[in-house]
Parts: sequence; structure tokens; C-alpha cells
Amino acid sequence: MSALDPREELAQRLGLSEVPPVRFASPEELRVRLAEHDYLSSDAISSVTFLADRLAKPILVEGPAGTGKTALAKAVAEAVGARLIRLQCYEGLDESKALYEWNYRKQLLRIQAGRAGDASENWAELEEDIFAEEFLLTRPLLEAITATEPVVLLIDEVDRVELETEALLLEILSEYQVSIPELGTLKARQVPMVFLTSNNTRELSEALKRRCLYLHVGYPDVQRERDIILSRVPGISTALAEQIAEVVRTLRSVDLKKSPSVSETLDWARTLVILGRDELGEELVTQTLHILLKYQSDIDKAAREIFGRAS
Repeated sequence: MSALDPREELAQRLGLSEVPPVRFASPEELRVRLAEHDYLSSDAISSVTFLADRLAKPILVEGPAGTGKTALAKAVAEAVGARLIRLQCYEGLDESKALYEWNYRKQLLRIQAGRAGDASENWAELEEDIFAEEFLLTRPLLEAITATEPVVLLIDEVDRVELETEALLLEILSEYQVSIPELGTLKARQVPMVFLTSNNTRELSEALKRRCLYLHVGYPDVQRERDIILSRVPGISTALAEQIAEVVRTLRSVDLKKSPSVSETLDWARTLVILGRDELGEELVTQTLHILLKYQSDIDKAAREIFGRAS
């Protein structure tokens, strides 16, 4: 007996009436469709994202801040016509903000209405009534699995939460379901495509990593960064885009507090276009380093390393 397709197996486990659709026919098709939404994918990005779709598994995307991890989830959502649901992680994030909470005001109104109406209504009946789905406030995780339309779930900067909160994700990522004591288990009505991003500020648990495919998104090489600039900055010349990419690569080789991100590279490119410049020179680079670098010590060090003088 042949093994079931992972999507078929998941559909059976969840009791779905339909097998989750294949979103991309090949990594090459995925790359083209992402490019149509201004996201230039590398081979690794297109391959892992394609496999995650076929295997119905989440993707853990790690790498430095500003390398396009969040943008990948957004571009995939646009490419497949799905709604993007984003859970922005932070220290102190708890179940009530990530999964669900009860609408206490609505419950109180129901209790008051019950008291004012049928006096014979006992507390057990009332309690069962107020802990129904209509009194539930869905948060991003629960909203993503109970949605009926196609969804891409983005769990952004998961490395910012504590281990206890990270444990809340495990049931979602392995079973696509949420257990609510008062209601029981709510299973997915469709299978969202899930992206977790991490800036690697702390080590994530092995249990979380086991449930995901792993993708590292680092800084792009010069050619890819040039192409990103050309696709995202209207009016810029190929020559200037290549010069910008070369300077940024040099800056990233310097021991800085914070290397320039891709988004900061794009800001710099837009700045140069606004200034009407079509070629980089020593003075222009020095005058605009503050667009790329956000610490004065980094600006001074970069000026010394590149030009051999203080900024």
C-alpha cells in the first residue's frame, strides 16, 4: 500500500472535505510568481517554499533583520491570492493575544439578560450558553485555522517570545487545531501556509524546529541585490544600482554594530534618485551614509574603512 500524499494525510486527520490544493507546480513557477509581486527569490527560497507547500509544513525563516523574511510571506500571500494574517511576536505575548479570549462584556450582557428574562433559567444552562463560539474573540492563530478562505499565517519574530509562549504554537503547527477547555478542540477548516520568522536572537526549541522546514535568508549577493534595487526603485539606472550593491557589500564586510539591511539599501537608492544622482562618488557616499547606517560609530568606522578618513 502506497503512502498517502502529506496533504491527503493531513486532510484525513483534520476531517477536511477537500485535500489542500497545490499552490505551486514547481520551484520555477513559484519564483516567477513571486517576481510578479516584486520579490526576487533565490534558489533556496523557491525550493524550500515549494516543498513546504507540497508537504503542508510550516517554514521557519531565520536570518539577519531586514533581509526579506517578512516580505517573503507577504509576497506568497499576494501570489496565491490568500489573506495574510500576521502575529507580531513580542516579549510578554500570551494566549489571549495569540490564540483567543472570551468577550467578557458580551458574556456579562447575556447573563444580565438571562436574569431579567426567564427566572427559571439555571446557572448551568447559562454557563453553557455564554461559553459558545459567538462569545469567542479570535486572535491571529485561531483566526488563521478557522478561516474558510485561503490564508497565509505569518508568525513574525518568534524568537522574541518566551519558551512558555512558544509552546502555545506547537499544537497549531503540528495538528492545525486549538484546544479550548470550555468548547473542546477547534480544528482547521482549511490549511494555511505558515511562515515563522526569526532574527536568531535566541535559540528556538527543538520541538518547534521539528515541526518546520528550515530556511536561512541571508544578505543577497551583489547581483541579486542589484536586481532587487532595479525592481523596487523606479527610475534608477543599472549602473547606479550595481554601484550601490557593491558599496553595501563592502559595508557588510566591516565589523559594524548593525550592517545595512536590504530595506535600508532600498532607502539609500531612493534617496540617490531623489537627489538626481546617477553615479556614486566618495563625497556623496560619505554625505549619505546615515541612510544606510544607524550608529555614529558605524558611520565613522565605515568612512575610515572605505576611504581611509573620518566622516
